[in-house]
Amino acid sequence: MTFSLVPLLAVLVPALGAALIACTGQRRANLREFWSIAAGVALLALVVSMIPEVRAGNAVGAVLFQILPGLSLAFRVDAFGLLFASGASLLWILTSFYSIGYMRTLEEHAQTRYFSCFALALSATIGVAFSANLFTLFLFYEALTLVTYPLVGHKETAEAKAGARKYVIYLLGAAKVFLLAAIILVYDLTGTLDFQSGGILSAAHVAEHPTLLFVIFGLFLFGFAKNAIMPLHGWLPAAMVAPTPVSALLHAVAVVKTGVFSTLRVFLFIFGPTAMRSIGADQLALIAASVTILVASLLALGQDNLKARLAFSTVSQLSYIILGAALLNASGVLGGTAHITNHAVSKITLFLCAGSIYASTHKTEISQLSGLAKRMPWTMAAFAIASLSIIGIPLTSGFVSKWYIALGTVDSQSFVVLGVLLTSSLLSAAYLGPIIYKAYFEEPPPLAAGEADEVREVPWIVAPLTISAGLSLLFGVMPGPVLDLAGRALQ
Repeated sequence: MTFSLVPLLAVLVPALGAALIACTGQRRANLREFWSIAAGVALLALVVSMIPEVRAGNAVGAVLFQILPGLSLAFRVDAFGLLFASGASLLWILTSFYSIGYMRTLEEHAQTRYFSCFALALSATIGVAFSANLFTLFLFYEALTLVTYPLVGHKETAEAKAGARKYVIYLLGAAKVFLLAAIILVYDLTGTLDFQSGGILSAAHVAEHPTLLFVIFGLFLFGFAKNAIMPLHGWLPAAMVAPTPVSALLHAVAVVKTGVFSTLRVFLFIFGPTAMRSIGADQLALIAASVTILVASLLALGQDNLKARLAFSTVSQLSYIILGAALLNASGVLGGTAHITNHAVSKITLFLCAGSIYASTHKTEISQLSGLAKRMPWTMAAFAIASLSIIGIPLTSGFVSKWYIALGTVDSQSFVVLGVLLTSSLLSAAYLGPIIYKAYFEEPPPLAAGEADEVREVPWIVAPLTISAGLSLLFGVMPGPVLDLAGRALQ
């Protein structure tokens, strides 16, 4: 590993941005929001600067200090972490611009707290991405829960407080009851928590403790509750009371992606394919992911609230990532890893579109969207593109990763799992298609006598969602950069 403090700087830059935002305060809003954008640009520059070294096959990082033998606070940047950090840092910039337009248009309160916590959330996310071991990852994983709690409860209504309470109980509870226990057991068995390609469990560990290891795997799978595996998914729909940019943060940039990223770290760098197959952990993951994919898709069909439908869609789509990795072959793991980024650019677009609709019309229900495409053409065009990606239509980013996951099911002859994927795609079309149809092909309700049509798209809101929709197409037509880093993550 090449010694470098750049990963530490990448973690500190958003935290410094948060401090500057807090110090600037409400009275100098333009400067406050400048710090948010500047920190995002600086973070992206630091992340991009590490790409050549990692592509050359060298990991970069540093051990800050050692607590016990095999237990240290350390950073290590490999291709897997770099892929996650690149997507998160890029989308943070887009979401920051969007947040400025959204928060100002709706004249939201406590904007300084909002932007500060948003920056801290990215600091914690980058910490997870660049962690060299489970101990470091756990610290930043827990920090992310704490700093996003004020964002979920931002509106300070009774509903917001209830949603935030459920959010923190689920995530902290699962981490303390399941995740911490799993980490302690792994350390006791192996004497280390360092990530290692192929896993840290020896053949002797597997032979002597198969049942215990299966239990530990289950603790990890459900302990990382940010991955929204059922039945520990209830926090995610409840968190939809947050402002839409926060929903975008939860679903695309940071929280849920931290959950699946951490889960895949355990799959590939703690257990490894050999150990997972030997103890049957791959089958547990495949069953849990398949059930979540199908049930969440069915639940999405029954939601009239737009953000709620998108929330259950996220629950379903996240399990594609886990399912691909659980196939434990090159195509499946490549597809699952690439889907972290490909789903992110599409799902953030859908949530930004939902926020654009609310900011311009104050409408939240799908049944209210008839004819909206004529009044909000950019928003609905972006929504349509991102929906096609979530469904998995060719020339979109979602198709690329789902194609590789499907190839993985064929390679492993898991035809039941392939059936799950195909059924889920049909269900995705069933819950997203009617939204597009209503917006484009139904007539809008007539205006009341003397009522003026004042629906206008807000440029500061429309520009970021247009760019993210473009990324959904770009990564579908030119998937090379994402697949390159995703493929290197397997080496």
